[in-house]
Amino acid sequence: MRIRRHFSSLEGMTFDRRRVGIWTLVAFGALLAGYLTAYLVLFPAPFLPGHHEVPRVLGLTLAEAQAEVRQAQLEVTDGGAEPHASAPQGVVIWQDPPPGVISPEGTKVTLVSSGGPPKIPVPDVTSLDAGLAERLVNAAGLTVSQVESVQAAAPRGLAILTRPSAGTALAPGAGLILVVSRGAPTISVPDLLGMASADARTRLELEGLQLGTMTRRRTAEANPGTVVAQRPAAGTLAAPGTVVDIVVARSP
Repeated sequence: MRIRRHFSSLEGMTFDRRRVGIWTLVAFGALLAGYLTAYLVLFPAPFLPGHHEVPRVLGLTLAEAQAEVRQAQLEVTDGGAEPHASAPQGVVIWQDPPPGVISPEGTKVTLVSSGGPPKIPVPDVTSLDAGLAERLVNAAGLTVSQVESVQAAAPRGLAILTRPSAGTALAPGAGLILVVSRGAPTISVPDLLGMASADARTRLELEGLQLGTMTRRRTAEANPGTVVAQRPAAGTLAAPGTVVDIVVARSP
């Protein structure tokens, strides 16, 4: 009886060895790619001794950023401050070299910090109606914290100036004083001396003025209840609504 033995052909064995070699190369390539990815991307490290990665310090305070850079054995160069619409004052908004760069030890890293929102110049509202002037100030990003009225040659109700003056740079939302004209002094203050206090009040109101403080003084030189002094003096030019103070005689 003959026993037949079956063996794989030499051609089949050669084919299997080739497949094993190909898969070995693929596995080695995948391992190498993973290592390089971890080495260069996920956990980057300097290629040469004495080199360090520049840390990301954007958004940190200047003091925090300086500490981070020095900890990486790099040096700090102050690049000054620049206005920034949203970054708080003192926060780093720019760095050079940028984050992630591998640099030699001692490389200078320039840091620029935020100077806060840009300043707003006070608008020129001279000769504008007071209401319009206030709206213009608000539209510029500032506020009118106080309105003052003064006698001036300008028509009543017109803005004369601001304090601080036009062109002064202020922080957004800062307040300023708006000075408005209450008209030129055109009314001659009447002579009230010798009048009864009630008559003096009536005369002032007829002229468009107001009676202010009434003080009584003992005197034997005038009839009790009559005006013996006034301020402003008679003949002084005053704006409408000006207050006139009087002194009234009383019995000695």
